[in-house]
Amino acid sequence: EQNKENYDPKSHTRTVKCNGFNPLISLKITIDDFDIGRPLGKGKFGNVYLARVKKLEAIVALKVLFKSQMEKEGVEHQLRREIEIQSHLKHPNILRFYNYFHDRKRVFLVLEYAPRGEMYKELQRCGRFDDQRTATYMEEISDALLYCHERKVIHRDIKPENLLLGYRGELKIADFGWSVHAPSLRRRTMCGTLDYLPPEMIEGHTHSEKVDLWCIGVLCYECLVGNPPFETTSHSETYKRITKVDLKFPKVVSDGARDLISKLLRHNPIDRLTLQNVIDHPWVRSNSRRVLPPICPAKKS
Repeated sequence: EQNKENYDPKSHTRTVKCNGFNPLISLKITIDDFDIGRPLGKGKFGNVYLARVKKLEAIVALKVLFKSQMEKEGVEHQLRREIEIQSHLKHPNILRFYNYFHDRKRVFLVLEYAPRGEMYKELQRCGRFDDQRTATYMEEISDALLYCHERKVIHRDIKPENLLLGYRGELKIADFGWSVHAPSLRRRTMCGTLDYLPPEMIEGHTHSEKVDLWCIGVLCYECLVGNPPFETTSHSETYKRITKVDLKFPKVVSDGARDLISKLLRHNPIDRLTLQNVIDHPWVRSNSRRVLPPICPAKKS
């Protein structure tokens, strides 16, 4: 069931009536409600820590952001957008956002803990992933983005650094800082990461949810090869290769994977494979080993 929510952008607060069970979201919380553990990662605006909610004995990730840093960079609107969007999303392959609170100097985001960490680090450790693992990720991310797009949410910054891995190694989309709730599903802003930028963003055209299709094509290539497809030593060369869709496959990429990637990395957004067709693609179907988490049956009233 949907949470009923009133959001006040001026005070960065919201009141929530929670019909479903989410014990964290209905609490008024402060830093004293947590036992803080080891750091999980460092970012430009603060750090992420492993934490335990004392009363619930629940393990979470606590993202601590410094207001002064965010104000200096002028990204408060991005944080507000991230909170507003992610708090409404509930999907097994999207990192859960539970709550937030703030004091004079810091903003705290209470997030789901993903025990296996960043996909980026895992890819660096392994060099590249095999067909089975990559196809599983492609099914998971396509299903999660299908869920987002149905709710008119475009992520716009899919890349290994923004993907985390859960307890079973399942993919979790995190970091909705660049995402946007665009009811018209058409935008003009240049954002996202250079190697993952689609042609329409580089060329300054309006863009739609189909930017995410381009990004998962780049992601699929990077998972299988170990580096993104249009990578060069200079920005201008990378831009050129993207706009020309100068796509070259090493021998290690199987025919099925080549077919999928080639159908996603199309210059014209309309020509890109749909998310449902990614899930149904023969290479994904024959290689994916996606395991869905168990669903708790609803209690009968």
